[in-house]
Amino acid sequence: MSTIAAKKGASVRVGPLLAWTIVWIFLLSIVIAILYPVVFTLFGSFKSNFELLNSTSIWPKEWHWKNYAEAWERANFAKYTWNSLFISIASTVINIIVCSMGAYALGRRMFPGRGLIMAVLAVTMFITIGAITYRPLYDMMREVQLHKSLWSIVLIFVGTHLSFNIFLLERFVRSIPKDLDEAATIDGCGFFGIYWRIILPLLTPGLGVVGLFTFRESWNQYVLPLIFTMTNPDLRPLTVGVISLKYSANAAAEWHLMLSGSMVSMLPILVVYFLMNKSFIAGMTSGSVKG
Repeated sequence: MSTIAAKKGASVRVGPLLAWTIVWIFLLSIVIAILYPVVFTLFGSFKSNFELLNSTSIWPKEWHWKNYAEAWERANFAKYTWNSLFISIASTVINIIVCSMGAYALGRRMFPGRGLIMAVLAVTMFITIGAITYRPLYDMMREVQLHKSLWSIVLIFVGTHLSFNIFLLERFVRSIPKDLDEAATIDGCGFFGIYWRIILPLLTPGLGVVGLFTFRESWNQYVLPLIFTMTNPDLRPLTVGVISLKYSANAAAEWHLMLSGSMVSMLPILVVYFLMNKSFIAGMTSGSVKG
């Protein structure tokens, strides 16, 4: 009997250990799959083009720091960086303002058609038409004379991401006690005053999530800026400008410069993530238990 009990105890201990081992192997494989392209790009950006194409080692034999200076000068990165910052910051600010107002109205007021609006927002989060919309969007911006401006990209991006952000923030608004609204009304605050003085400060965790998602998506956009900047290279953001580094004047592929440009384009989004990391985590954990 003691032998049988010992075997059962051993099997009980081995079960959780095997499960944790499988989980850790799975998570480690995901981390490697995500980090390897970044590490390859980082070290590849310091190689010569010949070494990058012919060497099997990820570590550079000779460090070519001049790749970054050459990529910056050749691709007009100063202008492209400004364009990317304008698109990302403008999209983020407008998204936060519009979505927080929409979420406040939907979360605090019952009016005819509210249910239909919420249903449309929920449905459109899972439906995307994709490239089919690019031509009508371009024609629409041309009609209002915005097709040669970065504002066209900003407005289109904001419009195509309203559903998810409003739906997310509406959950946060509903989690804020309505007693605060009543107290603010007694103190003389109107509908907008309650939004500005009560709701908006308490939405900070949710706004951090929306802001980070919006900045990341607008910074990484490629197809939409490519379409609207084909005839005006000065309006290109970094994601589009980096591609111009691929070929030199003699049509030879210069991958080392393209990797250097890619690393430069990664830096701002990494900085934003590290600065907003605490707010992002707070928003995600808060949203997981509220609403």
